[in-house]
Amino acid sequence: MAIVAENDNIRIERLRLGAFGTNAYILICQRTGDSVVIDAPGEAERILERLEGTNPKYILITHNHSDHIGALDALKAALKIPVGVHVSDANNLNLSPEWLLQNNDVIEFGNVRLTVLHTPGHTEGSVCFHTDAFLLAGDTLFPNGPGKTWSADAFQQIIQSLTDTLFALPDDTLVFPGHGDSTDIGREKRASEVFLAKPIDPNMYGDVLWSSAE
Repeated sequence: MAIVAENDNIRIERLRLGAFGTNAYILICQRTGDSVVIDAPGEAERILERLEGTNPKYILITHNHSDHIGALDALKAALKIPVGVHVSDANNLNLSPEWLLQNNDVIEFGNVRLTVLHTPGHTEGSVCFHTDAFLLAGDTLFPNGPGKTWSADAFQQIIQSLTDTLFALPDDTLVFPGHGDSTDIGREKRASEVFLAKPIDPNMYGDVLWSSAE
């Protein structure tokens, strides 16, 4: 467990879990102790242990890939709190979510307000969660590139999600992705501008790095 961000309003903790070391995040309201879990990669007992002393309110899923939902059933059974996932990604879960998330939905817990940003590309229902100067980005944005895509159309879709939605956030917004370390919006926006200024293969998709344009 690592505390990756903290201010007077919120504390964000990261756990790297499961076979792929996927990031799960626990968001805690500093004033009330209310908490939210973002993604459930595996090792439910570790998530439950870290939630002790808080008041869990929701389990929120950034997208429906197996490395992000491996512990979802166990967490739901233990916590008995609502699960939220975008409607387009609800079909790959073993349970029925209570909350079908939509773009610009606001999720409140304690004094914290999370805004849902629908960012399709990695999956049709990929979402990010934004609060204060922090973005929980799932597999939509990483240091040095977008999330993996499986077709040229999906690659164009994720680029549009980034340019239209995420890169509209302030440059100093810290980005906490579904794997690996953090970055910030300004750094990724500048790198993407260099990438997009070069000719791009119309059939490009997969694991793409901004630095591949250099």
